[in-house]
Amino acid sequence: MSSHPSPRTTAAPPAPVIARLRAAGCVFAEDEAALLIDTARTPADLAAMVERRAAGHPLEHVLGWAEFGGLRIAVGPGVFVPRRRTEFLLDQAVALGRRAAGRADRRPVAVDLCCGSGAVGAALAAALGEVELHAADIEPAAVRCARRNVAAAGGLVYEGDLFAPLPVQLQGRIDVLTANVPYVPTEEVELLPPEAREYEPRVALDGGVDGLDVLRRVTTAAPRWLAPGGHLLVETGERQAARAVRTFRRSGLLPHVATSDELFATVVIGTRPADPEPATTP
Repeated sequence: MSSHPSPRTTAAPPAPVIARLRAAGCVFAEDEAALLIDTARTPADLAAMVERRAAGHPLEHVLGWAEFGGLRIAVGPGVFVPRRRTEFLLDQAVALGRRAAGRADRRPVAVDLCCGSGAVGAALAAALGEVELHAADIEPAAVRCARRNVAAAGGLVYEGDLFAPLPVQLQGRIDVLTANVPYVPTEEVELLPPEAREYEPRVALDGGVDGLDVLRRVTTAAPRWLAPGGHLLVETGERQAARAVRTFRRSGLLPHVATSDELFATVVIGTRPADPEPATTP
């Protein structure tokens, strides 16, 4: 489940709107009503938005935006909604990006793979300031959405499967590679809340039999795209972390696991070893 954005108005929402949302099973009916009222342009617009939400559409799809990393990220129908727990992955990526910027005399290069709305890339660029940003996703709706969100950072978004659409000139240059891969095991997708399984693309949720199919593909290819000392960051489930670490090691990456109890988040970070210093002749 995604976390709901915070309302930006202090006015009490009308009781009928709250009642309609509450009757539809919305647990945070008052907060959602305030957000819908704050976003709607006309009474007719508000009525349509309330009915869409009551019918089960994700709140963020109804609003047209989600809060992530301090930004309003544009989202829409058929686009994966960024989760609050993924802000932990973002925090790790920001720290590594700043470290990379301090080591080099150039802008750090960041790639947001499986980018969805482009939330991670957009927030990473906002935090770092100067960054060469690229993003990619296989879903056309996600690509259109991501292009809106990364435009301010001058980022480029490509449509295609994982690394396939990226410019070959990026090989060996990426300092920070974030990949919010799908990691729900196939048989557990039907256990997800209706908002996710009915309104978000299955390709953004289904990670295969054990949830690690896409992670393996990313990890296998990552070393030739990462710069020496560059980092791959992947969100995964806590019970999958040990297997993910073994996958990173098999690909030649040096892994470690970062966790957040507050956000119930687990991130595996793999580092490409730095190239050895050339031997000097005595």
